Amino acid sequence: MAQQQTNLVFFSEQGEQFLVVLNGVQQNFNPQTNVKVTNLIQPYYKVKIRFVDGRTPDIDKTINFNAGTETTFIVKKTKKENYVLRWLSEVPIMQAPQNVANQNIVVFSTMPPVDPALNGTVNNTTTTVVHSETNAPSQQSGNVSMGVNINDPELGVNMNINVNASETGMHTQNNTTTYSQTQTTTTYSTGSTGGQIQRPGVNGYTGTVGCAWPMDATSFSNAYASIQSKDFEDSKLTIAKQVIKNNCLSSDQVKQIMLLFDFESTRLELAKFAYGYTYDIGNYYLLNDAFDFESSIDELNSYIEGYQR
Repeated sequence: MAQQQTNLVFFSEQGEQFLVVLNGVQQNFNPQTNVKVTNLIQPYYKVKIRFVDGRTPDIDKTINFNAGTETTFIVKKTKKENYVLRWLSEVPIMQAPQNVANQNIVVFSTMPPVDPALNGTVNNTTTTVVHSETNAPSQQSGNVSMGVNINDPELGVNMNINVNASETGMHTQNNTTTYSQTQTTTTYSTGSTGGQIQRPGVNGYTGTVGCAWPMDATSFSNAYASIQSKDFEDSKLTIAKQVIKNNCLSSDQVKQIMLLFDFESTRLELAKFAYGYTYDIGNYYLLNDAFDFESSIDELNSYIEGYQR
């Protein structure tokens, strides 16, 4: 019997952006307010709703649903100011609404998502190495013994001859051992250039991450110029927080923004605010160079140690 597929829909009541993680694998690349995950075949999934505001704790919940349905769950805030995930509705999958506005639809995957803006493809290259071994020729020897008796009455000859001979030669046995080793290399390439994807500022980073992926170079350059164009510190800070709150940055990008401010206190305030919106939080020590006083570094470290993601 064919397995019935199921869709899951998650949306936030107040428009908070989030990432959906199913069985430990992130499904949507960019934070969204409404996410539909399709092609699910199991009756149970471990769900994590990961908020990107840097303050709201994740929601962890095991959910179950009927096969062949589209089941909707709502992310909402309780009277105690806690966020919960609640079942809302269920319809047969053939009756589910199509083309819902502002809904991000993703196909369930056991691999982390690739940035959809890159229009990328996955290339698998398989290399097989075949190795053969043939036994080397071996030296062999042998002895031959032969007796000859000649008797000729007419000539009056009677002879006995004994012949002993030895032979040494090379013998080759064709015993060949063959084995193969296969290695598969996966690379992501863009649809436009076919080149390998290069990520700005965090190439090779494998540590803990705080958000989906930092801004691309062009978007960050535009945001940086917008902040820099303001004359007053307060105006710069307001725009900087707007940019950070609605994006994901690298530690290096946060540091560049910090250096636009003249006052140590403003830089410290911005560093605290940006921590929850930073991708490579393991590199956050890079921000220490933007401070003039050790006390600011100590205060930021204390903030990070007490931070609850």
